[in-house]
Amino acid sequence: VQLQASGGGLVQVGESLRLTCATSGRTFRSYAWFRQAPGKEREFVAAFNYGNNRIYYGDSVKGRFTLSRDSTKNTYYLEMNSLKPDDTAVYYCVAGNPILSYLSASEAYRLWGRGTLVTVSS
Repeated sequence: VQLQASGGGLVQVGESLRLTCATSGRTFRSYAWFRQAPGKEREFVAAFNYGNNRIYYGDSVKGRFTLSRDSTKNTYYLEMNSLKPDDTAVYYCVAGNPILSYLSASEAYRLWGRGTLVTVSS
């Protein structure tokens, strides 16, 4: 089982960026994105849950970020719009089988891919 995140880079405030997470191997109940900025704790960004076919977002990205998936390619995307300097972080795509109440808990995900760095410059 592998997760491979890509698409990070340097952008200006207000610009957009799309991250890609390619998955392979077994299927998990939930696929999510977390991020971690220097000196800060990991933060929940978004998650897709197969159990109820719903997408959930962290408060700080609601209305700006969109998680989508291409089931034919086993690939997940994170479209990030109106980027701010506070969005600067290493972004990780993860997979696991958390219950719904733990969807935003990083410890509930057992599989983590290598992160991709997003830098938003002002």
